[in-house]
Amino acid sequence: MQANVGDRIIIKGHHTGQPERDGEILEVRGPDGGPPYLVRWSDTGEEGLFFPGSDASIQHFHEATAG
Repeated sequence: MQANVGDRIIIKGHHTGQPERDGEILEVRGPDGGPPYLVRWSDTGEEGLFFPGSDASIQHFHEATAG
């Protein structure tokens, strides 16, 4: 998984009916865009260091603005 500052990270809900969680990547601390990431979560506004699992995906900034 690779990300850039400004990308959006999306975590799928783990249970039926549970909403996705998303946040903005503020810092990339791993080599070559890899984790961990400093993320500001949209639902709480809190910031924290995040190591994504298999339930995470990245929406790259250029994808969000293209079109």
